Amino acid sequence: MNVNIGISEDKRAAISDGLSKLLADSYTLYLKTHNYHWNVTGPQFNTLHTMFEDQYTELAQAVDEIAERIRALGFPAPGSYKAFSELSSIEEETGTPDADDMIRELVTGQETVVRTAREIFPTVETANDEPTADLLTQRMQVHEKNAWMLRSMLPN
Repeated sequence: MNVNIGISEDKRAAISDGLSKLLADSYTLYLKTHNYHWNVTGPQFNTLHTMFEDQYTELAQAVDEIAERIRALGFPAPGSYKAFSELSSIEEETGTPDADDMIRELVTGQETVVRTAREIFPTVETANDEPTADLLTQRMQVHEKNAWMLRSMLPN
């Protein structure tokens, strides 16, 4: 059945493409954060272990919301590691960095997700797609705050 929500198919497709990149970045950041939760060591262990858990738990819910918005626009959501690796701007972690490097990597990832969300806004605004604009605004707020909190844990 055709999607008739007041947004043309070409604009819905462009928004869906942008959201697919956001989904891939968010899922890759989720995986990296979960990895760091498992593998962090050092004097900040308890603080970071708990912070990382809070962040990956929030990301798990976020990826579902992003994927469901793609579906509401009438397109399939990517859902494989291969698709995510092709779409994501965030590098996968293959090693076990020290705690400070984990924090730096996660700051970079959080900021990358913000930039990816921000890139979609012009298309969303011209399509008058308020639900997606709301989703993007919420995601940017969460990731900007997470980046700030993580940066605050590093020495100046």
